[in-house]
Amino acid sequence: MRRWLIQLRKEQQLTQQEVAAGAHIDRAYYAQIENGTRNPSMTVASRISSSLHINPSLFFSEHLSEPFEAALTGSPITIAHCDLEHRYTWLFNSHPDFTMSKVIGKRVDEIYQHDATEELLNIKKKVVLEKKPIRQVVSFPLSEGSIVYDIFCQPIYDSNGNIIGTASVAMEMMKPHV
Repeated sequence: MRRWLIQLRKEQQLTQQEVAAGAHIDRAYYAQIENGTRNPSMTVASRISSSLHINPSLFFSEHLSEPFEAALTGSPITIAHCDLEHRYTWLFNSHPDFTMSKVIGKRVDEIYQHDATEELLNIKKKVVLEKKPIRQVVSFPLSEGSIVYDIFCQPIYDSNGNIIGTASVAMEMMKPHV
């Protein structure tokens, strides 16, 4: 079951039929993709992703290369992609407060209101505006206390050299005091 896909579609107030029509596939096929009984081809994943404003790699994230997944799973490193509106389109190894189903399709300030989220959003805006990477330390108050992250954010370009979003890596620097 791809709960994140169902939730994302519902949050955007779309029916299965509307997403399927936008992806030029049958509604029954789309339903099978949602419930996890069928996997989309890269072409179909791209079409669905375009309709929902997400990164098509989300459909294949369970098949990340073994060395990448082995090295990062459970590590203090989170990787994310955002579109030009700074909405998350892909997320890997996030803090438990930020599950994929809560985050995909949203801006950080829509998920959680705090000075730190505004600071992170401003980093992403500046990366797009200045067209260059930024590295900055930000402290986030999370469920287990404040966590300090070293964040590196850079622009993502399409094949024509146009900025289409941002890619970021956040490394946990300090554990909260318990």
